Amino acid sequence: MTALAAAALVVSWGGTASASGAPPRTTHGPCQYTQTPEEPAARRVPLPPDPRHTPSHGTVGMAVRTSQGPLPLRLDRAKAPCTVQSFVHLARHRFYDRTVCHRLTAYPTLKVLQCGDPTSTGEGGPGYKYKDELPVDLPPAPSDPTGVRRLYGRGLLAMANAGPNTNGSQFFVVYGDSALRPNYTVFGTVGAAGLKTLDKIAAGGIEPTAQDPAPVDGTPVLRTELVSVRPSCLP
Repeated sequence: MTALAAAALVVSWGGTASASGAPPRTTHGPCQYTQTPEEPAARRVPLPPDPRHTPSHGTVGMAVRTSQGPLPLRLDRAKAPCTVQSFVHLARHRFYDRTVCHRLTAYPTLKVLQCGDPTSTGEGGPGYKYKDELPVDLPPAPSDPTGVRRLYGRGLLAMANAGPNTNGSQFFVVYGDSALRPNYTVFGTVGAAGLKTLDKIAAGGIEPTAQDPAPVDGTPVLRTELVSVRPSCLP
């Protein structure tokens, strides 16, 4: 990502056609995962499976081992079946292994850690995109008198994007209640051990720059690498 506002969580990739003008390949199931040839995969990975009946019940445990501690996740198929299917697919292909979480925010109304880009720049993705599965049950954010923004509460797991229907591989975990427009797919939660890890990373702060000695948005001081991301049994 290159230019970000406090109320936005976006990535800057998302092509729609190849340089030759050929249409991108799209899966034939309900999720319609679509190649982004102008933004090739940061790591080679096939399009996810897209069965006619996408699993939409139950949860999937993900054992995420980071350089700062465990970050267990619980993915909710009922909330976002296509997103969960994609995330599990990427994990099984080791797409997330040895990737570095590139962004930490510490705004009063936006407290998240963003991960999922093998290039660590905020611009990398899996070479495909897919539709939004936006939340409809988030409460209004108390900090927003307009009622437009919703509460992305501590412990939620959601997708970053570059606009409508541009989900890829980048995701964020919320370490402190945040106010956002409901434009980001929520597809799971962080376990208790993961919240402790997030608190540690957040307490480490954000790397200062020549332009800003005390930034509230940028690279975490505590380098956070996703060592391995694997499906696991839930406790």
